[in-house]
Amino acid sequence: MTRRLLLTLAAAMLLTGTMPSYSAGRKKKKKVVVDDYYANLPQPDEPMPALTPQAHLGEVLVAGQKPLLPAQLRSAHTANRSIGGIDVSHYQGSINWREVAKERNILYAYIKATEGTNLVDNTYHTNLRGARKAGLRVGAYHFFNPNANAREQFRNFSTVVKLKEQDLIPIIDIEHRGKSPLPEFRNRLKQFLQMVERHYGVRPILYTSRDFYNKYLSGPFTHYKYMIARYHPDIPQLCDNAAFVMWQYSATSRIPGIRGNVDRSCMMDNYTLSDILIR
Repeated sequence: MTRRLLLTLAAAMLLTGTMPSYSAGRKKKKKVVVDDYYANLPQPDEPMPALTPQAHLGEVLVAGQKPLLPAQLRSAHTANRSIGGIDVSHYQGSINWREVAKERNILYAYIKATEGTNLVDNTYHTNLRGARKAGLRVGAYHFFNPNANAREQFRNFSTVVKLKEQDLIPIIDIEHRGKSPLPEFRNRLKQFLQMVERHYGVRPILYTSRDFYNKYLSGPFTHYKYMIARYHPDIPQLCDNAAFVMWQYSATSRIPGIRGNVDRSCMMDNYTLSDILIR
């Protein structure tokens, strides 16, 4: 056929829609159905996937629900950094509490008192007096040892921390899982928390990281208030969508009156300072 005839035939095929497809014979890509994606996600009775410190909002699953979009998560949790505080221990050395109290957004201070069965922070009493004298609301915290006897840890904490000297609900710092089986770890922690609650007449606040909560504390300990640590611009999201009272958003803050770094936290959502006060 001549070239002119070929061009005429091609034009006619275009007009009639019979032009052959150049993708003919290729396998078409399967259309991704969103519901298929959700169907493959872990169900509530399945273990949650490991969460990395680099995980962003929207990547963390809410048990039994479809993942929330980043905008939804940010609207579900908001940080009120105008109401915040610090937590300190002997690592901060000598603190000028008058200078600290001049920082407008620091209204409270949590001070390390004890750890395990016999350790007492040697700056606790000095920091307690200094912070209260400077006008800050103060509270104490105990660093929980998962391998130590619960009753002995309670004895250590209750001997040092007197209720009449506290403004804030005590905090129990839980960062390590220990070597015992998970049920034993949880039972020891539960015993310790129950003794603290009976002694002080208030349920303690639990401090932990987002990942530790998601892996070990979600479920048996969801009825407690929490301070959640995560040093990231995004607000932490817990696997069961549990609310938390405070967010420890930095471990490297610098403020007048303290040489070196200090942890800073703020209140969350609609919580105020009154929600962490001993009534």
